[in-house]
Amino acid sequence: MVPRGDAPCTREGKERPLTVHQLNELLLICSLVLLIAVAAVRVSSRSGLPSLLLYLGIGIAIGQDGIGGVHFDNAELTQVIGYAALVVILAEGGLGTKWKEVKPALPAAAVLSTVGVAVSVGVTATAAHYLVGLDWRQALIIGAVVSSTDAAAVFSVLRKVPLPSRVTGVLEAESGFNDAPVVILVVAFSTTGPVDSWYVLVGTIALELLIGAAIGLLVGFLGSFGLRHVALPASGLYPIAVMAISVAAYAAGAMAHGSGFLAVYLASVVLGNAKLPHAPANRGFAEGLGWIAQIGMFVLLGLLVTPHELLDDFWPAVMVGLVLTVVARPLSIALSLLPFRLPWQERALLSWAGLRGAVPIILATIPMVSGIEGSEKIFNIVFVLVVVYTLVQGPTLPWLARALRLGDTGEAADLGVESAPLERLRGHLLSVSIPEASRMHGVEVAELRLPAGAAVTLVVREGKSFVPAPTTALRRGDELLVVATDPVRDAAERRLRAVGQGGKLADWLGTGGPASR
Repeated sequence: MVPRGDAPCTREGKERPLTVHQLNELLLICSLVLLIAVAAVRVSSRSGLPSLLLYLGIGIAIGQDGIGGVHFDNAELTQVIGYAALVVILAEGGLGTKWKEVKPALPAAAVLSTVGVAVSVGVTATAAHYLVGLDWRQALIIGAVVSSTDAAAVFSVLRKVPLPSRVTGVLEAESGFNDAPVVILVVAFSTTGPVDSWYVLVGTIALELLIGAAIGLLVGFLGSFGLRHVALPASGLYPIAVMAISVAAYAAGAMAHGSGFLAVYLASVVLGNAKLPHAPANRGFAEGLGWIAQIGMFVLLGLLVTPHELLDDFWPAVMVGLVLTVVARPLSIALSLLPFRLPWQERALLSWAGLRGAVPIILATIPMVSGIEGSEKIFNIVFVLVVVYTLVQGPTLPWLARALRLGDTGEAADLGVESAPLERLRGHLLSVSIPEASRMHGVEVAELRLPAGAAVTLVVREGKSFVPAPTTALRRGDELLVVATDPVRDAAERRLRAVGQGGKLADWLGTGGPASR
């Protein structure tokens, strides 16, 4: 990546090493770009414009056709950085995934990520071949590339749109699962030799998914066991350890010739639901890294594209995207979810919620690195398709959810519980935040009925703290400090979450755990 003009060279004609002054300039430019991108998050949240487009716009603006004049055409470097960013994004998404929501949706998400992907690839490739005139290899590559929903886009939308837990679980699990088979297909179609038979591809996908799932679960359980039983000397080390374990799962899965993407997602799901110390801080750290990964990835992709070359591929991209959105995605939803008997409203929303983002654009660099004929055209079509249909689907998804009466679930919000180990006391300090939608509002401290060995020691309300009495009624927005000994720590948290979901009637509604009996 160099600006317009010749790079500084030595007498021997070699590029000069980076000086301290140039490094300072580079750091300043990166910091300014990052600050602009962070400001773009605020703009996108207010306007409803997907932040993906703003980040891509920043990359295009500083690119060779923009005001920056930076020439960048290294598809291989983009692919490597994109893979690394995707690992971080999947880890962040897995840490924020609630197992109780995803567990019932796993069968549907698994079918949708395999059978659904196959249907989508077939329909989209057929359209690309007959409507756009691409040869079958190019058409299959495009069909595979755009059949992956983007984890970053899906996780970002789910934070803003309250949906039924079943729909949320399917979307989260699908976006975490379907990257793995799609990457295998794109790599297979991008080989310079003949493409393997379909049954070989199916067997390869099944084997890599199995290896990735086994390694991801193993690393996740071992990592959570270690973090729960080893008190680190500083709370800031827990988020670093959690991310290191997640990345290690990807590396182990990839080195074992399995799906590293599935491994990192499953390991992160296990870690995110293991009630680790400082869990909110772990998720906050991962979310920050996820934003940095998204911003860097989108800006780099904006740099890689050449805007004046997109005009010739605009309408082919629109036609392929139209078939993908109104035919391939709904058909894959209908066939994959046929055994699960979901209401038509949920099927309709799932059909429209197949959001694409940076992942298809990153996957489009694979044929470029492999030297496949027409790979630049494939990249341009995918780029335009993602931009156009992200602009269409992203802002309209909340409206569609409300129109289908799926936008307001009426479900009680879960409590935010953070745990800090008290090593010398053989106990834990639980920090509990009561959200607006919690049914713990109005419950008295004595009515929590915490197990013996656990007690509410402090309540923080409107910036003031006080020691509660047994008759103190809790309110929305309160923060509680609960001390629990090691043997009852899990039971105390289960009881707190049960009251948060069922209020005073937690036992009668069947939400009271063993600790309340």
